[in-house]
Amino acid sequence: MTGLPHLRLGVNIDHVATVRNARGGDTPDPLRAAKLAEEAGADGITAHLREDRRHISDADIEGLMEVLSVPLNFEMAATAEMQAIALRHRPHAVCIVPEKREERTTEGGLEVAREENRLAHFIAPLREAGCRVSIFIAADRRQIEAAHRIGAEVIELHSGAYCDAHHDGDFARRDRELEALREMSAFAHGLGLEVHVGHGLTYDTVQPVAAFPEVRELNIGHFLIGEAIFRGLKPAIHEMRRLMDGARA
Repeated sequence: MTGLPHLRLGVNIDHVATVRNARGGDTPDPLRAAKLAEEAGADGITAHLREDRRHISDADIEGLMEVLSVPLNFEMAATAEMQAIALRHRPHAVCIVPEKREERTTEGGLEVAREENRLAHFIAPLREAGCRVSIFIAADRRQIEAAHRIGAEVIELHSGAYCDAHHDGDFARRDRELEALREMSAFAHGLGLEVHVGHGLTYDTVQPVAAFPEVRELNIGHFLIGEAIFRGLKPAIHEMRRLMDGARA
């Protein structure tokens, strides 16, 4: 082993709730998925309470706070409503993400540099309440510097462009995006920020990112929930964990 720190795996359970909400009722249960993920070795659970409540619900967040023994990473838009919910529950971590009603999934990183003053005031009460504040941003030096200035402890780099290029077979663009992730992980680490990466990661794309020594956590959801249909949630997580550990070795 190289002596690199343990690479944490956060499992996002949003799309268990997506399937439940497609038909209404109580099944499949995101809380059950969260507990199974925990049993399979997930180091944390991520859930995004969107403004339109398209998947995770307020009741899901309440339930997760009650049943989890691993940390909850509460993804949220920078709105007064979401801030109040986070302050009421005080999860281990909050991750501030951009959000547009019409998007199918989070399309890019948060624009921190243009909203530096507003976001600094927005996250201050969350930090005072004991939540670790993470900012979901593109692998861009300007955004990383702004996240550092406003007092974020963690950044999560958006890996979607890298994963999309791989899926499209555009390997030149894939390699450029991967290099940007690598360089910006090192840059952020040098500023004292903890570095996480997430969005779009699969078995085929996870290992190059997992090998970056500065990265401390990967957050993966949609792919694992989809893969669980074919092999079960625990085996799907076990395979992701195996690949991550292999890249770290």
